[in-house]
Amino acid sequence: MELKEKIVKAFDERFGGKGTLYASAGRINLIGEHTDYNGGFVFPGAIDKVIMADIRPNGTDTVNLYSIDLDEKSSFGLSEEDAPSQQWARYVFGVCRETLKRGGVVKGFDAVFAGNVPLGAGLSSSAALESCFAYALNDLFNSNSIEKFELAKIGQSTEHNYCGVNCGIMDQFASVFGKKDCLIRLDCRSLEYEYFPFSIDGHRLVLVDSVVKHELVDSPYNKRRQSCERVAKRLGIDTLRDAEMADLEAVKGDISAEDYMRAKFVIEEKERVLDVCDALNRGDIDTVGRLMYETHRGLSKDYEVSCEELDFLNDIARECGVVGSRIMGGGFGGCTINLVADDKYDHFIATAKEKFNAKYGHAPKIYDVIISDGARRIEE
Repeated sequence: MELKEKIVKAFDERFGGKGTLYASAGRINLIGEHTDYNGGFVFPGAIDKVIMADIRPNGTDTVNLYSIDLDEKSSFGLSEEDAPSQQWARYVFGVCRETLKRGGVVKGFDAVFAGNVPLGAGLSSSAALESCFAYALNDLFNSNSIEKFELAKIGQSTEHNYCGVNCGIMDQFASVFGKKDCLIRLDCRSLEYEYFPFSIDGHRLVLVDSVVKHELVDSPYNKRRQSCERVAKRLGIDTLRDAEMADLEAVKGDISAEDYMRAKFVIEEKERVLDVCDALNRGDIDTVGRLMYETHRGLSKDYEVSCEELDFLNDIARECGVVGSRIMGGGFGGCTINLVADDKYDHFIATAKEKFNAKYGHAPKIYDVIISDGARRIEE
């Protein structure tokens, strides 16, 4: 295991001896986009791309970090005023501080870490980093007394309070709770969750990364959230989770066309997540794929968070007979997630690379992903 060996070697060179190895995963979300802040459902899973760290208590009140991927080091204390200047180190500092705020124990430690989660592809490398260290600090200093949900919230609060990102809970939740060969349906309102076996024999999941990210003049995320909130208010409900299409049609004349389209997508997407879960239970892969295409269409036409390049990749998938394909993530660039039959895989990848390169002047990046375990200690 190349990543593990590299980390162990670097730890010995920097700090002497060895520590304890921990890892946590990036994530995909099969379906359920822009539903989290509307009280709906998401359907993520941890993947076989991780952040891994070798960690050892050092008997002081100082944390010493080394990032192999960045070839940078950072040292800091555990008080609020000790926040490091490097952005990457703030993720670990935030996890330490959020653990302490909850009454947990954190003491000084030495750590070396690296990862193989592709950056900028929407696979939540930051959540993997937070979850890896949250799990490790719980194991090393707290006898695993902090519940797993609290570990996910520690990561989320780190983003909010130390990294300036007002994220939902999904990324950290998937990274902490991930389970091999299972996806997790998370109810974003009640935070109840359920594992669903993701048995796709004869098929594979592949991400096609457009390697583009469009700069946006305003905040499309906030504008769409405001649309949803306006419609919910008009309907007299807290979130669109409690709305049906009949409710939306009843107030269509009282809201803007734009707000109608945004709410339409969210209400339909809520149902699609539940339908995908039912289809997986039946082993009905074709229905899963059809609903993925429906989500892409809704994100492109109703929610308007796609872009030309992602629509182009989605069209190629359809032409190549890919079972299901859609934008994954917030939109305006990044990846499509594709459910591909094994016998169509080579043709699809070759066609996507060739046609995308011919049109946009660069080939997309390809990431095969396998649904795997989340945060864990790696036994030697």
